[in-house]
Amino acid sequence: MNPLCFFFLALLFSQTSLSSSASPSTSELFETWCEQYGKSYFSEKEKLYRLSVFEDNLAYISQHNNLGNSSYTLSLNAFADLTHHEFKTSRLGLSSASPFKSKMGPKFLHNLEIPISIDWRKQGAVTRVKDQGSCGACWSFSATGAIEGINKIVTGSLISLSEQELVDCDRSYNSGCDGGLMDYAFQFVIDNHGIDTEEDYPYSGREKSCNRAKLKRHVVTIDGYTDVPENNEKQLLQAVATQPVSVGISGGERAFQLYSKGIFSGPCSTNLDHAVLIVGYGSENGKDYWIVKNSWGRGWGMDGYMHILRNSGSAQGVCGMYMLPSYPTKTGQNPPPPPPPPGPTKCNLFTHCGEGETCCCARRILGICFSWKCCGFSSAVCCKDKRHCCPHDYPICDTERNQCLKPTRNTTMTALENRVSSSKSAYWGSILEGWVF
Repeated sequence: MNPLCFFFLALLFSQTSLSSSASPSTSELFETWCEQYGKSYFSEKEKLYRLSVFEDNLAYISQHNNLGNSSYTLSLNAFADLTHHEFKTSRLGLSSASPFKSKMGPKFLHNLEIPISIDWRKQGAVTRVKDQGSCGACWSFSATGAIEGINKIVTGSLISLSEQELVDCDRSYNSGCDGGLMDYAFQFVIDNHGIDTEEDYPYSGREKSCNRAKLKRHVVTIDGYTDVPENNEKQLLQAVATQPVSVGISGGERAFQLYSKGIFSGPCSTNLDHAVLIVGYGSENGKDYWIVKNSWGRGWGMDGYMHILRNSGSAQGVCGMYMLPSYPTKTGQNPPPPPPPPGPTKCNLFTHCGEGETCCCARRILGICFSWKCCGFSSAVCCKDKRHCCPHDYPICDTERNQCLKPTRNTTMTALENRVSSSKSAYWGSILEGWVF
């Protein structure tokens, strides 16, 4: 091949496989980053766009890190392919509404009792770093983190609690993935007489209908909650010395998005749009800091944590973190654990039905059942047509009129009408399908 032709073909290939502005080294870095964080894109066009965003963030990171006088550094973390606008619209979620005012006053410690530093992670009072995903439920993670902490301190048990229960069920004032406040979440747990575990009611990253059965599982309780006086660093320090504390913060800054390590000092506003958990405090090289647990996964910051400047001289604190601190209160033990749910219903040696279902024979030969179906009622009546069933309180099958009946005192029959047909081959008509035959 003519060397000149080869040169132009190579040039054309490089221009079509990379963005017009990305250098080969940036593209290789992007590929490595995608592999590290498990990133993939729907199309080559989308990937090229993300590469351009990645390159823009890389330039911002390099500019900051080259300053030389900053107390923190930025990096190509898990959010390096998001624009600043995309990041803000997907990862924040603190409501701007005014919370309830706690009826309880803050607790005070004598100055001599406040330790120089404390890290509640080392006390076993902090669960693993979680990830809220693109749901604006930071408020629920901050609230559960604070409850998990005080529960461990009082009872000795560290139990990871259900953010999903708060997202799905706490709708009096909070708004699920559209935002909320920690005080409202604390009040919800108080009114509900407890909250379920993360294991039993796991997080899905989206809003769903409230699971009423899970809502009744009161594994961990709190007595109340306390608001730390606004813009009072000393009293916040006293509170954190006794337990992890929920705070609001301005987390929408670009430097916040790409934070890697060090003591974050801003610049940032005091417009509270995010919620985090303070789990301790300390000092490094003459600078005091707070230890902050975030809910953006371990691919952000220092394995999901950050240090924020303490004693900054600002009454509102760096990024406004002294404006909305609060914590739950607890003095006693949790209620006894709920009994385990009943196991499956056994039909024969090889067949079983689920919890709350009844085994009904679908095919019987010489008195022996060779095929079983599951009716969606507990203690149901299996109809003689071997196709339908009725709930135990409507025990008479009328398959011709598609009804379940029960006798009344005057010997007449009351009917339970069927509304739809069952579409699940594994189930007979049941209350779960709308009183189906």
